[in-house]
Amino acid sequence: MYTRSFSRNRPARGGGFSRNRGAQGGRRSGGLKGEYINASRFIHKAEITEKVEHFVPEHSFVDFAFNEALTRNVVTKGYTQPTPIQDRIIPHILKGSDVVGIANTGTGKTGAFLLPLIQKVLVHPKSHVLIMAPTRELATQINDELKSFTTRMKLFSVCCVGGAGMGRQIAELKYHNHFIVGTPGRLKDLIERKFIDLSKFDTVVIDEADRMLDMGFIRDVKFIVSRLPAIHHTLFFSATMSRDIEGLIKDFLKDPVMISVKTGDTSKNVDQDVVKVERRGGKLDALHKLLLQPEFSKVLIFGKTKHGVEQLAKILTEKGFKASSIHGNKNQSQRERALALFKRNDVQILVATDVAARGLDVPDITHVINYDLPATYDDYVHRIGRTGRGDKKGKALTFVE
Repeated sequence: MYTRSFSRNRPARGGGFSRNRGAQGGRRSGGLKGEYINASRFIHKAEITEKVEHFVPEHSFVDFAFNEALTRNVVTKGYTQPTPIQDRIIPHILKGSDVVGIANTGTGKTGAFLLPLIQKVLVHPKSHVLIMAPTRELATQINDELKSFTTRMKLFSVCCVGGAGMGRQIAELKYHNHFIVGTPGRLKDLIERKFIDLSKFDTVVIDEADRMLDMGFIRDVKFIVSRLPAIHHTLFFSATMSRDIEGLIKDFLKDPVMISVKTGDTSKNVDQDVVKVERRGGKLDALHKLLLQPEFSKVLIFGKTKHGVEQLAKILTEKGFKASSIHGNKNQSQRERALALFKRNDVQILVATDVAARGLDVPDITHVINYDLPATYDDYVHRIGRTGRGDKKGKALTFVE
């Protein structure tokens, strides 16, 4: 077993934040401008006792009366029964209602909107769907998921994201695409250049709206929505509900059905703890000892800066680990290659910055390590949500000096 020095103080009522520099356990995260976070808030033991109550879906995928080919693809992907968000929201999307979905990460949200929208396009071939996501990685993953659901169905899509060659995207836009998936900045650019005609689009999906706000994309989103036909179908998803999100819902949706299956800030499946380290050289030594343990088989490490992430990945590689990195200084193809290696288990470790890792959906990540402290508690929640997805267990460790 590895050796850790842990603080076992439990979070105080009121959330564990400290606005007082002298408060015990308070940290300004990573030297960035941000919240003071009490380190004890990074400690939470995953639930290991059997739950008394179990979710029982009201529907099976057969109940949704999907097209036969779509149902076959769903079964091929190993879907047996709907997740809570899928069970509750798919019927409303199929009816054509505007919907707001509030759900934790890893809850099957992407399938919750893709499946009924694929059915919609199959029934109404002239329908066109625009899907907006805050990051390149998430947009790419949504498009990949879409393609897997539409195998041999003659439905087509194009993914339009920044950091990738615009020429190829423009070429693909010249073909008939039932779905366009992309990031707001690149979509806005293509719309302004008249390569995307939104007059044909009757459905829009705004995914991870809270992250859109955090990353400053809402102005672009509003621009895009304003170019859609006056009557259109809107699907809106967010992991959190705030006054700003409520304002966006009023702006973008008409009489929406709101479905919330959010169970808490952090996943109950994630065992969270801290590792106390020495200030000079302690973090790297502690990390090295952890990664030598066999249970650390698929590890996502978060760092503060692009340079720091790249250097850490190189150091780990020099130490004999199979490691790669994703950050803003890498182009889209480099990031996709690094992510593919991690997904295929060709590398054990992926080192990433917060922005580069937004929306990552990689199965079977055993551990998330916060090598550098997050700037905010929301960032922490997002980071550790990469493990313990679905009904699987995961572990998150946060280094504290």
